[in-house]
Amino acid sequence: MRARLSDIAQQAQVSEATVSRVLNDRPGVAVETRQVVLTALDVLGYERPARLRKRSAGLVGLVVPELDNPIFPAFAQVIESTLAQSGFTPVLCTQTAGGVTEDEYVEMLLDRQVSGIVFVSGLHADTAANHDRYRALLARPLPVVMINGYVPGLGAPFVSCDDREAAELAVAHLVALGHRRIGLITGPDRFVPVQRKVAGWRSAMTRLAGVAEADLGPLAELSLFGVEGGEAAAGRLLDRGVTGVVCGSDLMALGAIRAARQRGLDVPDGLSVVGYDDSPLMAFTDPPLTTMRQPVTAMAVAAVRALVDEINGHGAPHSEYLFRPELVVRGSTAVAPSSARLSYARSA
Repeated sequence: MRARLSDIAQQAQVSEATVSRVLNDRPGVAVETRQVVLTALDVLGYERPARLRKRSAGLVGLVVPELDNPIFPAFAQVIESTLAQSGFTPVLCTQTAGGVTEDEYVEMLLDRQVSGIVFVSGLHADTAANHDRYRALLARPLPVVMINGYVPGLGAPFVSCDDREAAELAVAHLVALGHRRIGLITGPDRFVPVQRKVAGWRSAMTRLAGVAEADLGPLAELSLFGVEGGEAAAGRLLDRGVTGVVCGSDLMALGAIRAARQRGLDVPDGLSVVGYDDSPLMAFTDPPLTTMRQPVTAMAVAAVRALVDEINGHGAPHSEYLFRPELVVRGSTAVAPSSARLSYARSA
């Protein structure tokens, strides 16, 4: 038992004494810590003491991308907490570049006989990926729920933020401030959320900013996700005279701010920047970031409820639930430079 305590303590990153208290169902251990120890017990393949078995309805896998983008830990935290409240033990699987793949994590989860899996921004969001992997899971049958991404014809619940509306609201905000030459910075166009953002931006630019469809091409930059991708894309757009940019993530927006400052431009007076996610700490950046907020808590709770219904045989509707984004105005957007407004007035 001593060796087992050591293994469990190492997996859970707690002391052996804490593991002992949890296994003996003694008080004095926080609920979160108790859950971490029980998850470590399950992941390592140890059988729970009889007194603890009734407290778990089973394991549920949670597959998320790398945690560098703070929006993914935000989703993971709410999903894990909501699963635990429903009696399930969450098993977090984090993907990193060059590390364990989504398919490899799924195999590991299946070996642990999970009751279901939640995928956040996984391969289901990639139109170039083979989605037969999900059809095979559903055929087992294994309940799955997918967040931020959509596969037509796949019999599972999908939960997404309305990316098209987010882009339209962001453009409308900048247009109201007098901007007309508004760029778009987002990721590769094979991803469903990117395609939807592009569609929303194009629609709003022609309808609200009065830009001809044929003139939109130079104003859109599809780059790598992350700060570096946002910085490179913003540099190219600044060379084309944009006064505002709508970004596909908060990290890309931070990259756009860096690019503006490298050119001696102030944000927001020289360039207005709108992010996407409202991930933690964006209210404390310099300047505080104007962004489109994903309703993370509502989306995560809805996803867990749909999964639990599937597990319990109630059959959640196999459709996509779209959640409305919220514009959060902070300090990274301002009235367009007077020269830009004067130029637009002359051309109107």
